[in-house]
Amino acid sequence: MKNLWTDEGARQAVKTHAENGIGEDLALRVYTTRLLGGEPRLVLHGGGNTSVKTMATDMVGDSHQVLCVKGSGWDMAVIEAPGLPAVKLDPLLKARKFERLSDEDMVNLQRANLIDPSSPNPSVETLLHAYLPHKFIDHSHSSAILALVNQDNSEVICRQVFGGRLGFVPYIMPGFDLAKLAAEVYEADPTVEGLILDKHGIFTFAEDARTAYDRMIGAVSEAENYIDANRRFTSFTQISLPAKIADLSDVFPIVRGAVAAQLGGGRFTRFVGDFRTSPDILDFVGGADIHDYGTRGVYTPDLSIRIKYGPVILPPADGDDMDGYAVAVKTAVADYAAGYANYFETNNNNDDIDRVMLDPMPRLALLPGHGLIGFGRTAKDAAVCADIGEIWVEAVRDAEAIGRFAPLSHAELFKLEYWSLEQAKLAGAKTLPLSGQVALVTGGAGAIGAETAKIFAQNGAHVVVADLDGEAANKIAEAIGATAIGVDCDVTDQAAVAAAFKSAVQAFGGVDIVISNAGAAWQGEIGTLDDAVLRRSFELNFFAHQNVAQQAVAIYKAQGTGGVLLFNTSKQAINPGANFGAYGLPKAATLFLSRQYALEYGAIGVRANAVNADRIRSGLLDDDMIASRAAARGVSTDDYMAGNLLKQEVTARHVAEAFLAQALAERTTGNVATVDGGNIAAILR
Repeated sequence: MKNLWTDEGARQAVKTHAENGIGEDLALRVYTTRLLGGEPRLVLHGGGNTSVKTMATDMVGDSHQVLCVKGSGWDMAVIEAPGLPAVKLDPLLKARKFERLSDEDMVNLQRANLIDPSSPNPSVETLLHAYLPHKFIDHSHSSAILALVNQDNSEVICRQVFGGRLGFVPYIMPGFDLAKLAAEVYEADPTVEGLILDKHGIFTFAEDARTAYDRMIGAVSEAENYIDANRRFTSFTQISLPAKIADLSDVFPIVRGAVAAQLGGGRFTRFVGDFRTSPDILDFVGGADIHDYGTRGVYTPDLSIRIKYGPVILPPADGDDMDGYAVAVKTAVADYAAGYANYFETNNNNDDIDRVMLDPMPRLALLPGHGLIGFGRTAKDAAVCADIGEIWVEAVRDAEAIGRFAPLSHAELFKLEYWSLEQAKLAGAKTLPLSGQVALVTGGAGAIGAETAKIFAQNGAHVVVADLDGEAANKIAEAIGATAIGVDCDVTDQAAVAAAFKSAVQAFGGVDIVISNAGAAWQGEIGTLDDAVLRRSFELNFFAHQNVAQQAVAIYKAQGTGGVLLFNTSKQAINPGANFGAYGLPKAATLFLSRQYALEYGAIGVRANAVNADRIRSGLLDDDMIASRAAARGVSTDDYMAGNLLKQEVTARHVAEAFLAQALAERTTGNVATVDGGNIAAILR
């Protein structure tokens, strides 16, 4: 592993932090923490931590010896000084004499001694850092180290690799007991440069930042060299895959649908997916013994919080029998869920603690012939699980290559997955109404489309903004953030529509809600209207909606978790205006199209609804048209826009709110919502 320390980088870190009133000790601690955190083979999504012992002054001016240790929620790759909260050291050291200390009391002890009470919770391994005497302490979950310690003879291997330079600590769950044991192992031989924690990771330490970091990189490099020198194979024996492999865009919705947690009554807890592939991943997931080495567990116990006790292993996709494949995937996921429920029941009965089982759906799926998929309620969570999956593959492969991957038992993993400290975090987590769902909005860069995309994202959905103007769609998506993508899409082109849905599948795994909103208005007296104009309007204002709905239904069928179709039909569908027939006629057809979808696909949980809006400032009704229509009626533009029963202008946001309400109305289909401020002539009857 490459050592990234540079003297210039360290000097610059000290200088920059000094300008902000931060001392050298903490500046160097931030510097090397970032070096460690930027390498996923060392630190991945919350794993690992660092500390420095130094001096700090409290609010009343008293100085204390403190431990600045990584705080909960901070990413080591981008950590700043506030991410290393200072805890008074003396009270932590005094607590070592206790016979026992509950996890809750440990957290309270640490929080009670923060120099800044507003700081984040210090790491659960704070006491371990405190009980070791060194100034700088680094801790990582190196995948190479974990390949060594996930062996039945892990201590023998570690002694062989490191000699007596690193102490060896048998596995104990993080907390007070582990901190005391680690300190005792160190004190038995104070010459050691670090500690190997069985099934857990590695600590290195020194009196200066560089030496502690150098020792970490050196030890990891030795582990990597040992693996390379003792590797029994470089590739797993592969299974024979079906001759015809289905495209990922056909496979992904099937898998995503199977992983949705069924809540009853046609309701599901859905997840976003993040797909990964590489030659190494393909070799791993295609191994003939994948159901053996791939089901033994995770390489470090804290991963159980993210991916439970391991992945679900799916059957190879057979493009010649996609129906059979869908059944096999659902069976594999159902078996996983049943196994998880048994795991919970078995281990939950070992004590008197009252726990509630988490949802049993896997967070990592292995697809022979394709790769792996991480699942989460958000794209960020899905990416975390996929990242973990990639490093898990590497660690398990290396462990198998030098011996036999032998992780902690499920009973031990259960203790951490259902750890009271983690359960408290989960209890405080909040989900939004559309968390885990994916919405695709056509005409997404227009006034109504953009507002609809935004309000769905604000309510937890991941959004695909589709528009003829791809650049404008990307700008809307960028404004929304990481939960949205923009795609260019001509909805009158079936191939373009298919491509937009494929982009949605590739980005998030599938689609749950479609807002078919794109449209444009043409004017003209119907008796003299050019036939080409009417046909052009029908292509965009009717057939395009059919193009979109057909693609959506195909995905809904594959997912098997229902879905929502929402159509923008306009008040013209039921209350035609003079010279607006070219627009109103196809809109009327689209209104009945929505009812046809409601009729034909309600049995598979698809709900189809429509919104009839009127006089919305947009590309359809721009300033020039507003002025023209107002002049024709002999009123001001403001009076024209507020020409309804409520005497108030209706905005694109109001239309978006109607779409959202329809998406959330779980027992509503075939509905038409009028959003026009009140127009008696447009009221359905």
